[in-house]
Amino acid sequence: MKLFRAFVAALLCYALSSAALAADDGYKVVYDGGSIQGLKAGNGVKLYIGNTSIRFAKDKADLLAIPANTVTEISYGQDVHRRVGAAIGLAVISLGIGALMALSKSKKHFIGLTWVNGDSKGGLAMQCDKNEYRGILSGLEGVTGKKAVDSDALTVKN
Repeated sequence: MKLFRAFVAALLCYALSSAALAADDGYKVVYDGGSIQGLKAGNGVKLYIGNTSIRFAKDKADLLAIPANTVTEISYGQDVHRRVGAAIGLAVISLGIGALMALSKSKKHFIGLTWVNGDSKGGLAMQCDKNEYRGILSGLEGVTGKKAVDSDALTVKN
């Protein structure tokens, strides 16, 4: 019996260590537009924040690497909209649930980066998961030394 317990314990340790080594340390984001050539808005990419660079990859192929010291601005904001389409669909089934759904709002979290690397300038916007949004901002601020700017607080006068 002791041998069986030792075997199970060893098997669990191996499985947990393999899972930890295989874990991906990147963030899943949605590219919303910018300077990544050959990538359309709405495509999912992985964001990797390293000690000296910020990388974007798709299907394990690097798309863009930005040296952290070239980042000039980090901005963030939210897009709030009502769930009208879902409310209409639910109203067909139940008018009460559909009306409640029409009153609810959803938020999308966006982060923007701009950089200047010699003569090369660029920028991009990405949509982040609501659970990873603050972590991504903290990571970008830490590696670049720049403070993120709230784009919702900026007002544009025409």
